[in-house]
Amino acid sequence: MAVGDEYLASVRHSVRLSSTVHDGELTDLINAARADLVLGGVLEEKANDESDPLIKKAVTTYVKAEFGLDNEDADRLRASYKEQRNGLTLSDSYIAAEEG
Repeated sequence: MAVGDEYLASVRHSVRLSSTVHDGELTDLINAARADLVLGGVLEEKANDESDPLIKKAVTTYVKAEFGLDNEDADRLRASYKEQRNGLTLSDSYIAAEEG
């Protein structure tokens, strides 16, 4: 899915960048985060909802964990992202209703 300009700018700001030189990498990481949320059980439409603050927080945490080469906080941020992803899957509004 395409990443909106405002969404990308917000994520760029969260990793303390002002230049757009890394926007390609940031976009790839945003899309990877969304795909991981879906793999974890979050509805695709929710994972791609750029207005949802919980999704945005999880995506931003994922990007912070994976951006750059020498990230001292990567392990802590990955653990935080996993907790956020798992928390989303506990909410009925983020997962598909069970049939049966």
